[in-house]
Amino acid sequence: MKKSISCLLALAMLLGTLSACGGGQASSGSQQPASSSTGSSTSQPAGPAPEAPAAPAVDTVILKEADDKMINTYTLLAVNPDAPFVDADGKAVADVAVNTAGAEALIQWLLSDEGMTMAAEFGQADFGDSLFYLLEGAPSYSGDIAAATDETKTIRLSTTTSVNDSGLLGSLLPVFEGKYGYTVEVQSAGTGKAIAAAKYGNADLILVHAKSQEEAFVEEGFSYVLPGFESERLSFLYNYFVLCGPSDDPAGVKDSASVLDAFAAIADGKHPFISRGDGSGTHTKELSLWPEALGITAEAESFVDYTDWYTSANAGMGECLVMAEETHGYILTDKATFLTFQANGGIME
Repeated sequence: MKKSISCLLALAMLLGTLSACGGGQASSGSQQPASSSTGSSTSQPAGPAPEAPAAPAVDTVILKEADDKMINTYTLLAVNPDAPFVDADGKAVADVAVNTAGAEALIQWLLSDEGMTMAAEFGQADFGDSLFYLLEGAPSYSGDIAAATDETKTIRLSTTTSVNDSGLLGSLLPVFEGKYGYTVEVQSAGTGKAIAAAKYGNADLILVHAKSQEEAFVEEGFSYVLPGFESERLSFLYNYFVLCGPSDDPAGVKDSASVLDAFAAIADGKHPFISRGDGSGTHTKELSLWPEALGITAEAESFVDYTDWYTSANAGMGECLVMAEETHGYILTDKATFLTFQANGGIME
């Protein structure tokens, strides 16, 4: 009898297990029917696609800005076709072909109402503020602009990484090219290298931001006054350099009375600092902000005793910002490139 009861209990348990499995499958199917290939109306719509992961947070922040010593002015210069061109060794180079007509057309458009308005409005949609501002009393152009010909359609523009990395040229140049038929080949480097490219005969115009280097370029005969303008140097845009660093600001830069005091605090505390070190406009400005007693110049010997905190990168603005982020360091940069860096989550291509 006991054996019979045990068998019956085992059979009941087996049937219960099978029933539970079958019930579970039926329940699952009733809650979410499989989609049919004919688009049955009983199919449930797919849920929203998962959101892309947010860009990684950037710890580097703006700590000091809008100081009078941090104004950053951008200038156009046309390359003189009769300039004393040289190669990298300083030897004279002959038969350099400069596209003066193309350079003139691009300069005229950049200084037209359309070009300057686009430049002044650049960044407003993404950042709620302009990344560049029109210089008061900037030269302007309102005449006709020649369309490209087979001989003039390619224009070589040598400019700074700051202008390029900010995205400004990527916004402006397609409009100019589409309207007048030109193709603008952009070479970007620090101002020193951008100017050197023009001296080698590898540019038709330059767009840079280092007044002393621009004036030397003019004095050496590498630029000329375009018809309708009064000067070789056509300064038309500006923004501000900004001193950036880690959000916890161990040097106390944010509370410094001036940018000069901020640089002194960085040096006193031997806090990591990333210098462009490339002769660019940003590098030139940075060198002017260190305490004179430190003796920091463009020469490597001048900061040999500071290499435990001062890094001369000899690199572009975007790359240096990445280095500052990685080293928890301070850096001087133009505001436009920094905001682009921040919006990209610290990624610069």
